[in-house]
Amino acid sequence: MKTEITLDGKKIQAQIGKPLIDVASDHGVYIPSLCYMRGKPCLGTCRVCSVRVNGHVMASCTVPVYEGMEVEVDAPDLVDMRKALVEFLFVEGNHNCPSCEKSGRCELQAVGYETGMMVSRFPYRFPVRTRDHASKYIWLERDRCIFCQRCVEFIRDEETGQKIFSIDKRSTHSSIEIDVKLADKMTPKQVKRAADICPVGCIIDKDLGFNKPIGERKYEIKSIKERILKGKTNE
Repeated sequence: MKTEITLDGKKIQAQIGKPLIDVASDHGVYIPSLCYMRGKPCLGTCRVCSVRVNGHVMASCTVPVYEGMEVEVDAPDLVDMRKALVEFLFVEGNHNCPSCEKSGRCELQAVGYETGMMVSRFPYRFPVRTRDHASKYIWLERDRCIFCQRCVEFIRDEETGQKIFSIDKRSTHSSIEIDVKLADKMTPKQVKRAADICPVGCIIDKDLGFNKPIGERKYEIKSIKERILKGKTNE
């Protein structure tokens, strides 16, 4: 069933129950996100897709369309808030884009461009994080992890359904972990998928390693905004 909602002052028809972030995209309104993947269950971890719905700020990936919605996306305070959230992600890790294998296809980098980030207004933390290379096939570059939880929720052992990745501890002590025993059973296709759905260069296929970039520099051909609005997936 469809209903009429207001999106940045315009009346549009939208499917009741459909994620607001998808409805906005379908109507040509780009909302940045780093954890949401169209067609997948909502995670709501990054908050970069925050908008104002009926006067309340909330993550648009978590909000199903309902009757009477009035949505603001491009209000100046919301634009600046999303930019600040991206800046937070940069200062909470160690992101050296020029030397990263995923430069040009990194979603954090691409969203940074879209939000107009040049330098963070917040002080850099420069956390000390240990790399993990115990798995046969996967290298974890923890400096780059933004704790989106895509790998935690969407990459599982094909036989048992157990999670291969997890997040240990909390707050500034958090770290992405890998179950080495399960990871060593992963097929090349599954390893590639894990690297592809990671929005940054945290999960690295050891067959590629530091020898060549991870795939094509797709966001230099079309921006992440162009790709999303044309129905391309995050992968």
